[in-house]
Amino acid sequence: MSTTGSTGIPITAYAHAPTRSVTAGGTTFAYRELGPDDGIPVVFFVHLAATLDNWDPRLVDAVAKTRRVITFDQRGVGASSGTVPGTIEEAADDAYAFITALGLDTIDVFSFSMGGMIAQDLIVKHPDLVRRLVLTGTGPRGGRNIDKVVGVTYWDILRATLTRSDPKEFLFFPRDTAGKRAGKAFVERLKERTLDRDKDISLTAFRTQLKAIQRYGRSAPSDLSVLTQPTLIANGDHDRMVPSILSADLHQRIKGSELIIYPDSGHGGIFQYWESFAPVAARFLAP
Repeated sequence: MSTTGSTGIPITAYAHAPTRSVTAGGTTFAYRELGPDDGIPVVFFVHLAATLDNWDPRLVDAVAKTRRVITFDQRGVGASSGTVPGTIEEAADDAYAFITALGLDTIDVFSFSMGGMIAQDLIVKHPDLVRRLVLTGTGPRGGRNIDKVVGVTYWDILRATLTRSDPKEFLFFPRDTAGKRAGKAFVERLKERTLDRDKDISLTAFRTQLKAIQRYGRSAPSDLSVLTQPTLIANGDHDRMVPSILSADLHQRIKGSELIIYPDSGHGGIFQYWESFAPVAARFLAP
């Protein structure tokens, strides 16, 4: 599939990437593509409750300067059909169906939060599919306190509602001056796309995803020794949703991985420090 615009020049701005669809196993997946046409693509795996419009354009655009980038809506989310799967394993199977429907047999992965959980399950089942891996704001299956994400999420949604704020400002960023400023800047960046915006996730789908994460946190650990590809792990040092210590746990369990922990930041550390992280991620994922 071409990632060029009407002028024949590759689209490198996420705000301008057209929404497309492909059908696999009875599910129609919505996705967007940008960047150069050639080479192994980088598939982005998104977070809890997120749609195509929840990716920080600063990160996507940085990678798309040199790489073909694909983002997608999971089954039952946004413009994708079907119902949200009840487990992370099923979400990984859906991701595999989507990837193979595009005719791909090798990809790189950029993942955040729940997307990183799905990516891990995908690689455990299909270890030769992914060449390079980026895991941010995430943790391993059975990771301590991942199952507490339900309480943290509902509490922060309440706090956001009372202050008429976007819940991501509370869930992703600390409530100090720098964190509040970074949170508002992040939310504004998500509004840069003005046409063909995605549909918000339904409340039912959101609750199903939360329960899937809770089950993942209460499951037996996976054998991550099969993750032998170059891996970059990043997080903030005060992640309340997926405890930061779990990023260190991943680093210990994935041989040869790199770990970056950003100071005075939370779950959205890569968004708060996007000016530092974007070039690091782009270099790591360079052709």
